[in-house]
Amino acid sequence: MRTLLRLFGVLLLLGIVAAGALAWWGHRWLQTPIATLTEPTVFEVPKGASLRTVASALNDQSLLDQPLTFTAWARITKRDHSLKAGEYQLTPGLTPSGLLELLNSGAVLLHSITFIEGSTFADIRKALAQSPSVRGEYAARSPEDIMRALGQPDLHPEGQFFPDTYRFARNTTDIELLGMAFRRMQQEVKTAWESRARDLPLAGPYEALILASIVEKETALDSERPQIAGVFVERLRRGMRLQTDPTVIYGMMSAYDGNIRRTDLLRDTPYNTYTRSGLPPTPIALPGLDSIRAAVNPESSGALFFVATGNGDGSHYFSRTLAEHNAAVKRYLQKLRSKR
Repeated sequence: MRTLLRLFGVLLLLGIVAAGALAWWGHRWLQTPIATLTEPTVFEVPKGASLRTVASALNDQSLLDQPLTFTAWARITKRDHSLKAGEYQLTPGLTPSGLLELLNSGAVLLHSITFIEGSTFADIRKALAQSPSVRGEYAARSPEDIMRALGQPDLHPEGQFFPDTYRFARNTTDIELLGMAFRRMQQEVKTAWESRARDLPLAGPYEALILASIVEKETALDSERPQIAGVFVERLRRGMRLQTDPTVIYGMMSAYDGNIRRTDLLRDTPYNTYTRSGLPPTPIALPGLDSIRAAVNPESSGALFFVATGNGDGSHYFSRTLAEHNAAVKRYLQKLRSKR
């Protein structure tokens, strides 16, 4: 009997020692940087993937040499059912313990897409379609379907999406990104309209957005945007036609070949501000924040005309009278001829 007790004691002691050694080894392994992770590596956790599937995939990619220990540790710490799907950036120095924490954090790798100021709705749809990180759920749908999905079935899509760089996880849908940009534009226009100048000849925020899109296309200089807006606001007040080339070009659509001719200025379309009074029916591009703010707080200089200076910096000369404007146009044409 005593022999059996001694044997049991020895076995128990050996078991305790083995368990302690195993625990020590496991702790050390969990805290040791992954040796094969020598450069930043992207690893994706598929949606709905189990812990065992993820550990096996890590092992297959030589990113985890002890998948069973990894899964056991996750279960012990009750993190075996909380993996977040998505792409993760694994960097050198990452330990198995840190890897488990990362895959549970949801801190997925973000991609980006940029909607450029002055671009059109067609341009941003093309950018979305060409991005390998965007899921094109609405790529083949009509503009009307898109606006219906955004809760605005009667709204024309042009100019309704704020130009900015948007960061997102892989497989975010095109309609989700459009929704982000749409809500941002709605908020920016609302905020700007609430701080507008008094007595603007604009019926509401939508007309301000239309004017902002014209300002956006007329100059690349932020400093000039209030002056450009001021010219158009003054023309609206006086009942003068806006006579702005970008609206004509927009109305020409695919017929525009890079040149605008006198016949184009005389050919009537809903967007031709040479043949029609007032603002065009919709925006013509995505206005940036500076253009939006300029449209609702224009510079009141009394100028009615502007033309490029020809200085090569994108600047314009502003005039109050037609005679002054004609002289500025003459100077501009002389500079063009001298450069040729």
